[in-house]
Amino acid sequence: MKKIILLVIGILLSINLNAQEKISLSLKEAIDYALENSYSAINASRDIDTAKKKKWETTTIGLPQISAKIDYQNWIKQQVSLLPAEFFGGNAGEFAEVAFGTKHNMNATATLDQLIFDGSYLVGLQSAKTYLQISENAKEKTDLGIREAVINAYGNVLLSEESILILEKNIATLEKNLTETNQIYLNGLTEEENVEQLKITLATIKSQLSKTKKLNNIAYKMLNITLGIAINKPVLLTDNLNNLSKEYSNLGLLSSELTIENHVDFKIAKNTEKSNELLVKLEQSKALPSLSSFVNFGYAGFGQNFDFFKKEQKWFDSSLLGVSINVPIFSSLARSSRTQQAKIELEKAKTNLTETEQKLMLQLESAKTEYNYSLEELETSKQNLALAERIEKKQQIKFFEGISTSFELTEAQRQLYTMQQNYLQAMLNVIATKAALDNALNISIN
Repeated sequence: MKKIILLVIGILLSINLNAQEKISLSLKEAIDYALENSYSAINASRDIDTAKKKKWETTTIGLPQISAKIDYQNWIKQQVSLLPAEFFGGNAGEFAEVAFGTKHNMNATATLDQLIFDGSYLVGLQSAKTYLQISENAKEKTDLGIREAVINAYGNVLLSEESILILEKNIATLEKNLTETNQIYLNGLTEEENVEQLKITLATIKSQLSKTKKLNNIAYKMLNITLGIAINKPVLLTDNLNNLSKEYSNLGLLSSELTIENHVDFKIAKNTEKSNELLVKLEQSKALPSLSSFVNFGYAGFGQNFDFFKKEQKWFDSSLLGVSINVPIFSSLARSSRTQQAKIELEKAKTNLTETEQKLMLQLESAKTEYNYSLEELETSKQNLALAERIEKKQQIKFFEGISTSFELTEAQRQLYTMQQNYLQAMLNVIATKAALDNALNISIN
């Protein structure tokens, strides 16, 4: 019994350890993971599968259709008909009660239907192909969106991680300054106000650290959702903000040109135009005749008793071949009205295509501007951070030598903290604007 209990405990511990095992991901690995496992990627793949099935469903409309049917009838009380009695040697003017047929009847039939010609079916085949293209383009757009979302979520986690490290470093420096200043105050060489000023600054930074840690936890959960991982699953990020900002700094992208026809948004708009063209054809095809045929085979059995499974039962076979043609002649101009409506929708789709083309060009120009600005801002923030560090260091020296006041030191520290956050944000902006520019250029995932 003791061994069984130990075994159960071991299994539970193993399950718990597996559940808590961290997933280590670089940014590229995170993107690849999300493209396979994110919720939107999974559903986009399912949409393609649905479109493929829909295409085959449409195709089968023009293929032979075979159906079978068995009918059984049991006259609990047979219907009676009245016939002139004189037919049976009776008196004129009188009627004889006659029951036609048998008490038990069974019919088994098999029918093969074949569509020979239908204009709407031909249009349907084209529509099914377009529907599949729409789903494939939607998947491509989803993948591009996932890539950008992962980059932003990954970057936000790194930003919060770097912020925590910097805030902890600043707190350590402030605590050291506060200890030294408090000792100087106790020796009567500085005012109490200087100690209090440092305490205020330290409390403020500690509050920021607490908030940043909470935001860091939320950022991890947002990343997990984007990746398609349970929000409480531990994830370890192997890239850092500084290296990614350097990797994503590429001035060559600013001279890149876009082939509009290859952009997924243009292809989606083109699909919409094609769909409306097919709707026009569909309405026009409804004025054409349709032709179909069928062949039917059947057996029928009759009896006063239910003897259909006995060898003595007689079965009577039958067969029928038929052709049906349906010719639309006059619809009081309803078909014409529907065709004109479809043509209007087609013109709207063409206008939307032109608008999409212009928007994509504007989007590219805007993305290039934002990316270029982020690169410039990164360099500026880096220089400003170096200046703020030197200023803060000089103010510390002056403060402890009694040359400057605690107010001047506090201002220098605040300026340093602002520059630190600006630099981190600038690195993140480079990564984010590069991702947006990649999408604007429709750069392939692979």
